[in-house]
Amino acid sequence: MKKIACLISNKGAGTNLQAIIDHIKTGEIDGKVVVVVSNAAGAFGLDRARKNNIPTVVFPWKPYEQTGKTRAAYSRDLAALLKRYRPDIVVFAGWILIVTKEFIKEFPVILNLHPGLIPDEPNGVVYFPNGSPAPSNKGVHTDDAIANFFKQGCAFAGSTLHVVTEDVDWGPVIERAFEKIRAGDSVDSLYSRLKKKEHGMLVKA
Repeated sequence: MKKIACLISNKGAGTNLQAIIDHIKTGEIDGKVVVVVSNAAGAFGLDRARKNNIPTVVFPWKPYEQTGKTRAAYSRDLAALLKRYRPDIVVFAGWILIVTKEFIKEFPVILNLHPGLIPDEPNGVVYFPNGSPAPSNKGVHTDDAIANFFKQGCAFAGSTLHVVTEDVDWGPVIERAFEKIRAGDSVDSLYSRLKKKEHGMLVKA
């Protein structure tokens, strides 16, 4: 059984975390969430964790920023916090803060779901099923990323499950998911369908 640490922010509803919890209950994921950490006290996912008796920790970036401490210092302290729980896997389940090598080097596996199509090479391109180039949405998160698919006139949207590296929103790709944009779609309707595919990628990983 793998011990899983989940990191979340306050941008979403915590559905990725909930999917992990639910699939552990059904036995589709052979694991246990040992801690949920958020940089924001109001993150909805914290409530989801507490309802399932999962330890939660709020670890904000703002005090570091206000006192002139570096992101490397924050990353190092965040890693020290997580290591107390001895996770086998760290999952960024809606985490939007950048972490540095001081964090990344401490864990063998860190996974991230990104609402964009990350290429296999840093300067590469991913193509949608219709052959058109797909935006990577680097540095763009949650609803803003989904809105960008509409802005770019895409026929599809997509997400990538990848291994976290020091390069922001890039790393070895585990799987990509595509979702066709329908007539009358909104950001919410499109994202809700895409999220189901994101959850499926998490389960398989």
